[in-house]
Amino acid sequence: MTYVTVRDARIRYHETGDREAPPVVLLHGIGRSLEDWSEQHDRLSGDHRVISLDMPGFGLSQRLKESTTLACLAGGVWATLDALGETRPVHLMGNSLGGAVSMQMLVDDPGRVSTLTLVNSAGFGKEVTFALRMLAIPGVGRRLLGRIDDYTAPRIERNLFAERAMVTPERIAMAIKVARQPDFAPVYLEIARALGGFRGIAPRWRSELLPRVARHEKPTLLVWGDRDRILPVAHLAAAREAFPKADWHLFPGTGHMPQIERPDDFAGLVRPRLAQFSSGTLDR
Repeated sequence: MTYVTVRDARIRYHETGDREAPPVVLLHGIGRSLEDWSEQHDRLSGDHRVISLDMPGFGLSQRLKESTTLACLAGGVWATLDALGETRPVHLMGNSLGGAVSMQMLVDDPGRVSTLTLVNSAGFGKEVTFALRMLAIPGVGRRLLGRIDDYTAPRIERNLFAERAMVTPERIAMAIKVARQPDFAPVYLEIARALGGFRGIAPRWRSELLPRVARHEKPTLLVWGDRDRILPVAHLAAAREAFPKADWHLFPGTGHMPQIERPDDFAGLVRPRLAQFSSGTLDR
């Protein structure tokens, strides 16, 4: 893993594939890291430049100076791509919060987006796991985030997957490492409270963002796991209503992260779309 300096912050990223190939950008969810996309790098980099990153203030990246909002994160990702010399239109793939950030990126700079793949994405309903709603209670959120350890981290990881075997020692260790970063708790709380509260995900930003995304009519793929405990599968119906021209796929027996839990099937789903909508694909 390597770092690049963006607006005086060290941003961690991982890159695979030919730098001249069409670019794919992979974005993780709230409190997470680029490891959530590790299974897709080898599967997608044969024909693409694949970039995953720890969004500002998450993973092992430093935060930006301003308060963490959806617009702040979107701008931070665009600035990171600029720092990496990637100014071509990109294929955006976002999981959970990363899906909402991807949609904000599209609205902010539609000419730089080729396609949109939203994976169990935030933005399509107020329902969210009770653990996230608890963070909105004054004083409670910081205490909970400060107690991610060998006991609590496995329980958090288990909520992300349908299959318990996905909760590996490596994933638990990474979750604890991320939680011990100085920017973790304040950034987590800032974006969680910006997007919702104890009653769930706030409607205002969703009702403003989704129509603006839909107007651009970018090729869009909606992906969900039918056993998601974080953002329920009912949100897929709302996503299809918001984007009626989008393609969609539901993974059975799968939790919040199909890209990890069904890596081969996920890659098999998205690769033909990447090829279909890529320009400048290298001759092989």
